[in-house]
Parts: sequence; structure tokens; C-alpha cells
Amino acid sequence: MAFDRLIEKAAKLQNPMVAGLDPKLDIIPEKIRERAFEQYGKTLEGAAAAILECNKELIDALCDVVPAVKPQCAYYELYGWQGMKALRDTIAYADEKGMFVIADGIRSYFGNAMQAYAEAYLGETDVGGGRTPVFGADALTVNGYFGSDGVKPLLRACREFDKGIFVLVKTSNPSSNELQNQAFEGGELLYEAMGRFCEQWGEDLPGRYGYSGVGAVIQPTWPNQLRDLRRMMPHTLFLIPEYESGSADDITPAFNANGLGAMVSTSRPLFCAWKKMGAPQEDFAKCARESAIRTRDEIMAHIGAIRL
Repeated sequence: MAFDRLIEKAAKLQNPMVAGLDPKLDIIPEKIRERAFEQYGKTLEGAAAAILECNKELIDALCDVVPAVKPQCAYYELYGWQGMKALRDTIAYADEKGMFVIADGIRSYFGNAMQAYAEAYLGETDVGGGRTPVFGADALTVNGYFGSDGVKPLLRACREFDKGIFVLVKTSNPSSNELQNQAFEGGELLYEAMGRFCEQWGEDLPGRYGYSGVGAVIQPTWPNQLRDLRRMMPHTLFLIPEYESGSADDITPAFNANGLGAMVSTSRPLFCAWKKMGAPQEDFAKCARESAIRTRDEIMAHIGAIRL
């Protein structure tokens, strides 16, 4: 099962981190942009070339420290088909370097459309009777609020191609409570119901370490909320986005005594580490690595060793 591979990689590196690859053009080092623009002009091709070069340097610097990357698809779609090609090439390069890849697309629909998303990101696409992989990610983030009709096509792809999904359950954006905290009769909240469904959907994708192939995107507002979700969802691997230095205490309830249960994503602190350190932009990847190591050490000091 795909998340077994992710968990094993995290244990091998003693690091539950995910490096978010969210390469908006204005935060890419200027010299990388200049090289790309010199070759392709200030065009979508130039933007995509800069993104790919930046991603490759980051992956080279992080692949022996961080087990996984998470490219946010929006930042690639922003630059048209050229950006989407950069996404595909980024996924292939990370895979070549042994990293687990989570495509952060938060895809959402049902029926044939969701089947198409499943084939594009996790499986294979039929081209004239032959089948070929498209993006080739190991996992995909999805919005499950269409219900089972929007998830079952993904589960089939996960079984067939050894992939995983992370279902959006709880976020901390200011307006999230408008919907996610709506209560059903009996008092169950909407996000709690989604967590319950994640547990149910995952029953057909069991993993050897107690976590199924259906994970959950959890960005709780309070540690107690995270603790309650962990209690409700004992077989669900959590993906915790937007980790910032100093918040290790807040995420600790997601992990069990063996350091398992969650993967923690951080993006901008890696991309912008060279600026924070006052280093030359040529050292941006080196600074990202140093930032990743510090973040790893901070998290590991709170959760203890990862033991399988």
C-alpha cells in the first residue's frame, strides 16, 4: 500500500516532513528567472523553465533529508500547459530521486470526471487502446464533500496502482467554520462526519502499519481538536499543511507513541530560507536544506523516534 512506502521512508530518514513545492514565480531566485527568461523570454515557457530548475535544485538538496514532496497544482496551472508540463517533470524528477510525491490538487467531482482525475494523477490513461501514466503521483489530495460517488473512483485507482489519497477534513482558514463546523442532529459536526467516512473508505485499503490508503488533510485550529480527530480516526494518516517553526507542540497529538500517524508539510519557509538567513541567492537550495533539518529536529524532539 502506498502509504506503507511513505511511512517506511519517513522512518528511514527519521523525518515526517513533506516539502511543499509551491513555486510562485516571484519567490524563485532572480538568477534562475533570468536564465529562463534569457532562453525563452518572459513567456509561459520561461516561467515553467524557471519553476522546473528551481524544483530540481530543491529536490537535489532535500532528497536525502525529506521523504516526500507536495507540489501544489495551482502554482503550475497558473502558467498554462507549460506549467503543467513542469509539474509532470517535477514529479518524475522527485520519483527518480526516491521521494514520495503527493499531488496537491484537491480534486473534486464524481462519476466519469472523478475517474478521469484518478487516471490522470494516480493511474493510467487510455490512448488508442494503449495505457500510459500521465502525472504519475503517489498520492492526490481530494475534496470528499461530493460523498462516496466522488471517492470510489479514486479507491479503485489506489487498489490497482498502489496509490493513496488525502481527503480534505478540517482546515483553519477564517471562514472554515461556516461549513465545516455545522452540526447534524445528534451533535456530530460536518468535519467529524468526513473523518468518519475517511475511516470507512480506508477499510478496503489496509496498510501494514495500521494506517489505510485513505489519509486526511487536517489543519486544526486547536491542539485539542487534533487530539479528538486522532481518537476518532485511528487508522487514518494525517497530512498537516502549513507547518511553521515553533508549532511542534500543536501537532504532537497527531502522532502515536511510535512517532507514526502524520506527515507535516512546509513550503514557504523552505523556498525563502535564503532570504531569512541573509544568504546569497545562489545558496537558496543549501539554505532550504538547513531549514528542513532544523524543522525535522524540532518535530522529532517532540514526537520521538519513528519506529515501525
